[in-house]
Amino acid sequence: MDSVTPLAVGPGLARPHRWLCAHPRALDTLVALAVLALILIGAVAGPRMRHQSLGALFVLLAVLAAASLVVRRDLPRGVLAFNVALTLTELVTNDVGPPRTSIVFGVVVALYTVAARTDRPTTWRVGAATAVLLTGAAMLFALNPWYSQENWGLFAWTGLAAAAGDAVRSRRAYIAAIEERAVRAERTREEEARRRVAEERLRIARELHDVVAHHIALVNVQAGVASHVMDNRPDQAKEALAHVRQASRSALEELRATVGLLRQYGDPAAPTEPAPGIAVLDQL
Repeated sequence: MDSVTPLAVGPGLARPHRWLCAHPRALDTLVALAVLALILIGAVAGPRMRHQSLGALFVLLAVLAAASLVVRRDLPRGVLAFNVALTLTELVTNDVGPPRTSIVFGVVVALYTVAARTDRPTTWRVGAATAVLLTGAAMLFALNPWYSQENWGLFAWTGLAAAAGDAVRSRRAYIAAIEERAVRAERTREEEARRRVAEERLRIARELHDVVAHHIALVNVQAGVASHVMDNRPDQAKEALAHVRQASRSALEELRATVGLLRQYGDPAAPTEPAPGIAVLDQL
């Protein structure tokens, strides 16, 4: 009565369900009309009620009880108290026959709403107080015997409303907890993946540092040899310079390959145009 989860409706009811979820006031109006119909039908359906007219007071009470349910989301406890007062009015003022206890359907919906929107201790306190108050009033003031089924029906309906509202609230809390855990798990997986990528990039960068440092050291040694033997042994100097060239080429290849691994997917490619000069100073 308060809301329905998407999994609880079939494909043919998906569109009405979405519309009712988007217009809760319309849903509450439909619930109020249904409750009014149940109250009036229940008032004339009993075997002892068939030969009695509804009476203007009862119809007024029924209309007020149903109409108050339109604002049950905004004022759940106030609507519950209002419906309890209307039910007590019917129980206490009816001195011409058995009370029409179907008026309790307004209390049932209001109590369900309170139970679905509060915690469990509050639900059971309010539910127990409502059941005891209505049942006790029916036993004390109604013309029925205290043990009549109408009196115990009041107790059963109020208890059922509290239990149903508490069950719905627990189910919503369970679904919300599952969704929160799923979101947290997804976020944790993404963070773990990013952390592992960062660690792998750092490891590659360290290896690149070691490789490039090795080639730079080799270039430095060979360049020193070439400078030392350049005048006396030019052939050996050429060989040393060839080693310098080979080592520098290897260092550049290692650097290019490793930087390619470190580049993330979607990163812009390195620019290949020459650096801007004084001719494009205005654009800069």
